Amino acid sequence: MIAGITGIVQKIGDDHLIVQVGGVALRVSVPRTVLERAGATGRSITLNTHLHWRENGVTLLGFSSERELELFELLLAVSGVGPRLALAVVSTLSPDVLTDAVARERSEVLERVPGIGRKTAQRIMFQLRDKLKLDHLPADIAALTDKDADVIAALTTLGYSVVEAQSALQRVPRDSARPVEESVRLALGQLGG
Repeated sequence: MIAGITGIVQKIGDDHLIVQVGGVALRVSVPRTVLERAGATGRSITLNTHLHWRENGVTLLGFSSERELELFELLLAVSGVGPRLALAVVSTLSPDVLTDAVARERSEVLERVPGIGRKTAQRIMFQLRDKLKLDHLPADIAALTDKDADVIAALTTLGYSVVEAQSALQRVPRDSARPVEESVRLALGQLGG
């Protein structure tokens, strides 16, 4: 119905943007990655969108890429996953990390998303396994460990987006004996910080 929008960011909320499109201001719920890339008000933004109809209203959701939108829509098709939880998954996990977790059946990666327990994580993996293109996985995506989650948390605390942190961590050579602090320092080197 509304496949995408391009407009000027009028307001940045905790989980949404107000985007001026022509003479209309639209409230668009977005993942954290879009909020982090939005910059400041007054800037132009283009979003791929999903219009979600419910009994009590209509919600417009926006994504920075078609791949994020596709994953969101696949997650909506999973029994027990609504738009809020699907948006939380897309906000927390990059498309590559989500695809890798499903391919390797690593429910603990999905369980790191607020609101997802073991049963929901397993249901997501089971229902997405046949729908995702798992034969074209990037070879350099290694499964995330608890130590990796600590590194990503440290980088996001420093102001980097989840996607930037995950990308930088993937470029750091793997070493299970390396302390978290050293991994953070190496990842910062990848980010130019």
